[in-house]
Amino acid sequence: MLFESFNLGSITLQSRVVMAPMTRSRAINNIPNALMAEYYGQRNSAGLIITEGTAPSPNALGYPRIPGAFSPEQTEGWKKVANAVHQGGAKIFMQLMHTGRVGHPLNLPEGAEVVGTNTTPVEGEMYTDQEGPKSYPSARLMTESDIQTVIQSYVTSAKNAIEAGFDGVELHGANGYLIEQFLNANVNNLGNSYNGDHQARAKFALEVAQAVINAIGAERTGIRLSPYGVFNNTGAFDGVTEAYEYLAKELGKLNLAYIHIVDHSAMGAPEVPRSVKEKIRDAFGGTIIISGGYDKARAEQDLADGLGHLVAFGRPFIANPDLVYRMKVGAEMQQPDFDTFYTPGEKGYTDYPTLEEAETAE
Repeated sequence: MLFESFNLGSITLQSRVVMAPMTRSRAINNIPNALMAEYYGQRNSAGLIITEGTAPSPNALGYPRIPGAFSPEQTEGWKKVANAVHQGGAKIFMQLMHTGRVGHPLNLPEGAEVVGTNTTPVEGEMYTDQEGPKSYPSARLMTESDIQTVIQSYVTSAKNAIEAGFDGVELHGANGYLIEQFLNANVNNLGNSYNGDHQARAKFALEVAQAVINAIGAERTGIRLSPYGVFNNTGAFDGVTEAYEYLAKELGKLNLAYIHIVDHSAMGAPEVPRSVKEKIRDAFGGTIIISGGYDKARAEQDLADGLGHLVAFGRPFIANPDLVYRMKVGAEMQQPDFDTFYTPGEKGYTDYPTLEEAETAE
């Protein structure tokens, strides 16, 4: 089942294997480059590839060396990536990620600022190339005008993604970044119509989704959600299940391409209860991507059980560019080098051999 084709709207995927979005920090000056095209191209046997988080505006560039999708130079760079992916038959969605309050001024271009739904600094430190780890700053609380500007930035970057040859975009509504900052009662301190009950907190996510759909179409628009996530000081809140069930139902009305449910329990976060995943699936009524510590056997089981329709693999794809083939033949998996996840250059990025290359080298 995992290796069968799947129709995602009018897009045919060559398998149900999805490469999950993973920040890799190789975009020098925030511009996609030939090295990134090589990296994604090496993994083009997947059914669907979702890119690393990509900033829709300068304010969204919270981390060092993450790519953007708001300038002509970035669009030109992404064209190389899309072409490399399509050569292997895979489809590719660009994940649009506004980091919101999870950022540092040293990682932003001149004139940009850290904005969000809360002025309390995130706990811990943020890495910067200039000065190493730095404490998180206090974000400026977003105004209604800021919110409308950000919504428009998602629209512009989505259009740029399609211009670059992408098959669609994924809105990053997970992991404590901007869209989840609105959704999560623990970190939404706005004193306007985007805060209050769960319907009010869902308004931003739904407005972004609707605006992007109006620009590029519903079947080209997906979203990633992380109920029960704790990343970036979020965490579960009273009524979390009802909030996500409501959001899923409203997204279903928009005929969104998919909901991508994040479960980081394999990395130590609280598990997303299976019942919650089922409620989101049933309320949405469309394609569900499940993710979180999957191997082939568990993926096949959850697909057979109907928990989801597609399965996203993250870290296994880092060290195994030919992950699909390795799973098909039951080959041993290479292990990733954690020290090179976010470092510049090809080491730990494009230098993992395929099974064929490894056997040839022996």
